[in-house]
Amino acid sequence: MKLSLALGLALGMALVLALGAYFGFAEIAGGLRNAGWGMLAVVAFHPLQLIFSALAWQALLPTRPVPGLIVFMRLRWIREGVNNLLAQVGGELVAARLLRHGGVPVAAGAASVTVDLTMEFLTQIIFTLIGLALLVPGLTEPGIVPWAFAAVALGSAAVVSLIAAQRFGLFQLIERRLVKLAERGPAWSSLSQIAGLHQAIVGLYAAPTKLGRAFAYHLISWLLGGIEVMLALHFVGVSVDFREALIIESLGQAFRAAGFAIPGALGVQEAGFIIVCGLFGISPQAAIELSLLKRIREVALGIPALITWQVIETRRLVTATGTQASLQAAADGD
Repeated sequence: MKLSLALGLALGMALVLALGAYFGFAEIAGGLRNAGWGMLAVVAFHPLQLIFSALAWQALLPTRPVPGLIVFMRLRWIREGVNNLLAQVGGELVAARLLRHGGVPVAAGAASVTVDLTMEFLTQIIFTLIGLALLVPGLTEPGIVPWAFAAVALGSAAVVSLIAAQRFGLFQLIERRLVKLAERGPAWSSLSQIAGLHQAIVGLYAAPTKLGRAFAYHLISWLLGGIEVMLALHFVGVSVDFREALIIESLGQAFRAAGFAIPGALGVQEAGFIIVCGLFGISPQAAIELSLLKRIREVALGIPALITWQVIETRRLVTATGTQASLQAAADGD
């Protein structure tokens, strides 16, 4: 484990434990016990968001034929499992790799993952702006507004810069270096398959219909998160309407994004929900319970996703080994 990752994990765990100790482990545990079977409802709701996230990714694949929605749902599920439980952005690399094993060219698959992730970031910013727009009219403490909009402006500038870098040569440089590396020998030869990545990305940004569909599907997925918040808070004994739930989810997710340097945004997500829920008079204990219900959902769906990923990789390895052995046997027979 890298030192930075270990330090981030330690910091996150310390923050979670500090918040739990300050606001009462017993009270928080009691709230989760009261949720009971409601935890399953929170877990069962997430696949609906998964469908729209998968549709967004599917819309961006630049080659034909396009794998079916079930394939993209499975890959999105694995992608989220890796990101939530192992590494913040590792899921995208795993997803591109698995897409290649499904017959999609490396450049096309990598381009779809890259632009899909960018659209997801962009729609999160829009989602945050929606939450702020709903919050400001009834806000009694306007001092938070300039800071919130400054954070959104910073995030927007980052996304715009990312899109500009993608369109005007960032991945062309990466592509050239990888292709050149592939020329060093057989051990690196597979890297040559990345050729065409830059052109595939530019092609996607020149396809407004594809981008529009991906944008819409991702935004729907974010908005559905408001219903998840309503469900989770209901099961811990707190009632909120859809407007309040959207505000809590949009700003809570913004806090989580800000804690990207800490694995799973441990502690940052919990602190964010405490701050946002406090605007509606929701107790810190209930806010932490909301965050923990989301984490329980991530673990409940993430562990099977990681197991599925390993099964796929193992089967591929066994198949490749068997094929190689058959070819070797045929060669020996000749």
